[in-house]
Amino acid sequence: MASRKRGRSAAVSASQRKLMLVSMEAGEKLAEEALRFRARQQRARSEREAELAKRPVRRRQRGAEAAPSIPARTRRMLVSRVSAGVLIAEGDSWFDYPFHDVLQLLEDDHLFDVESVAHKGDRVEDMAHGAGQFEELARKLEKLLRAGKVPRAILLSGGGNDIAGDHFSVLLNHVASQLPVLNDDIVRGLIDVRLRAAYAHIIAGITAIAQKYLQRPIPIVTHGYAHAVPDGRGFLGGFWFLPGPWLEPGFREKGYEDLRRNREVIAALIDRFNDMLRSVCATPEFQHVHYLDLRGTLRNDARYKDDWANELHPTGAGFKLVARRFADLVMSLPG
Repeated sequence: MASRKRGRSAAVSASQRKLMLVSMEAGEKLAEEALRFRARQQRARSEREAELAKRPVRRRQRGAEAAPSIPARTRRMLVSRVSAGVLIAEGDSWFDYPFHDVLQLLEDDHLFDVESVAHKGDRVEDMAHGAGQFEELARKLEKLLRAGKVPRAILLSGGGNDIAGDHFSVLLNHVASQLPVLNDDIVRGLIDVRLRAAYAHIIAGITAIAQKYLQRPIPIVTHGYAHAVPDGRGFLGGFWFLPGPWLEPGFREKGYEDLRRNREVIAALIDRFNDMLRSVCATPEFQHVHYLDLRGTLRNDARYKDDWANELHPTGAGFKLVARRFADLVMSLPG
């Protein structure tokens, strides 16, 4: 198991520490705004509940049509006698993908019940700074607590959409420039500044929401990506209106056509992202945050197509491998 405990000693500079503290404070403030909104909604709900309770109960008359019910056969089919626990998930397409994704497999293969606010295409900056994201998560948590359910963990996935896509080529120097392939100044600004700040912001906000409702944090599990292969494959081939590819066009635009070399560049970029995320999870204020390293889970060798359906997303078999890593880590958490 690879979690944040392995990276607890990850070093951050004084400037990075200052950046994270500012971002954490901003995240807490945004969460407080969402909680104030939810408090107003809860007061309004209580008033409506009181009004409903005052209404006379209409007695059922003999022969009146019975209220709709769930057929016994359906109840037997859907009954769940065993649950691994409840999870809340916030994230991108790894949590919201057609046919199969991490969350579907956590439910079907590992018996978790998952409440999700994940949206494919979301960037970490969208999750961190979007006005409605914390409110939506708080609403999900309220719903669970009303039913007497406390989440075992909150899962967080993001970063791929911040790096890949139409703007990916900006991270690359042109092949004719004789400079290193990756533009270190831009990569550092994106990963070590913007994404670091966004992760600190969203983790602090999620923590503040849990603290408000439970007087303690809920464990958070987040992950770095595995080494993808920029081979030009998009979703179902990426033809016409289908999404992707997200990486190969950027390499081609800057004059890089050697797949082996491009694969090494992506591996270095993913390593940089994982290092940043591990150091965020090692922040002393984030003792409840666990980092999952997936780089050894999905292959990028000659058999990579067994694990990768396209440049950014695993195959069904690949998602199963990733879901098992999540399940193993969550099941190892206290409580």
